[in-house]
Amino acid sequence: MKKWLMGLMVVLVAFGMSACSEKSASSEDTIKIGAVIDSSGGSAPLGKGEEETLKMLVEQVNEEGGIGGKKIKLISIDSKSDQNEAVLATKKLIDQEKVQAIIGGTISGNSLAMIPLIEKAGVPYISLAASKQVNNPDDGSSRKWTFKTAQGDDIVIPKLLEYLKSQDLTNVAWLGVANSYGTSGHEEFEKLAPEYGIQAIVEEEFEATVNDAKAMLTKVKKENPQAIIVWGTAKESAVITKNIRELGMEMPIIESHGIGSKDFIELAGDAANGVIFPAGKLLVVDELAENDKQKSTLLKYKAAFEKTYNKEPSTFGGHTWDAFHILKIALEKSKGDKAKIRDELEKTQSFIGISGEFNMTSDDHNGLGPDSLIMVKIDDDGKWSIGE
Repeated sequence: MKKWLMGLMVVLVAFGMSACSEKSASSEDTIKIGAVIDSSGGSAPLGKGEEETLKMLVEQVNEEGGIGGKKIKLISIDSKSDQNEAVLATKKLIDQEKVQAIIGGTISGNSLAMIPLIEKAGVPYISLAASKQVNNPDDGSSRKWTFKTAQGDDIVIPKLLEYLKSQDLTNVAWLGVANSYGTSGHEEFEKLAPEYGIQAIVEEEFEATVNDAKAMLTKVKKENPQAIIVWGTAKESAVITKNIRELGMEMPIIESHGIGSKDFIELAGDAANGVIFPAGKLLVVDELAENDKQKSTLLKYKAAFEKTYNKEPSTFGGHTWDAFHILKIALEKSKGDKAKIRDELEKTQSFIGISGEFNMTSDDHNGLGPDSLIMVKIDDDGKWSIGE
């Protein structure tokens, strides 16, 4: 009996050592990248394109042999458009999965909620959200490990104000979503509008879950602004835009770069016609000059995405394209060491991406300038065109 038990123990120990050896070998042969993306919930019109792009790129790189001979293991968690879910996902990726880097944070609130965990753990992180607070917080809190590929409201708001000034639209209404994205945009607007001679004669907030805003808009209509700024993302902005037109308000509607997907047009219907907003160049790539330094990159991404998913890519998927490729370069140069990955991310220079040309420094973990934006108009046939 004792011999039988001893034999069993030997077998079990051998099996355990073999399993550990296989696990270790598997770990050594892969690079773990984590993703926290809103593939469901209110922010899904942004997150779906991000997740699809990331999966497409990981598959492409793995088919080509990986990075330094190592295949990428993508661990993508749906944060369900919820800050708590985003925090839990981040904790899992750091503590359990031991990822080498994280991409994600579809919306500003989620990204901001994730950052304290990431900074404490020392994990390279590339956010996909817009708020300047993500990479350049007013409170001066640490952003050593945090980078960002979306154009920030600190460059989007000036572009919007330039347009308003050029059109002599000086008395406007500001309607912003009541979350971190809306707050950050409003703060920049308040700070910079006087420099352009722009005044908000009425300011209102709406929830990201809004279904009907006619009561709020009736008050706005009484003030008769020359134009209405709607600062939100696709789903809630579509509701506001439809309500504006349903109330017979015919003034120009200028929106944020958060509506840069076909989902907005589908949700808003004919009310989207004539809407203008600042965005990256992807939406109007066919209209760009042949010598535009981004055009060939944009066309390659567009063709690859359409071939894979049989639909057009969004600017939000473009943020993921940028994040993945910038991270890939850093991984190739750093050989997987997290501190070296971070340092290489910070050295990113003259990288031509979907959102623009990235030139990062120790003081600028976004690296995009005003030339990364163009005014885009939605035509009567639901197509994008250059709006300036």
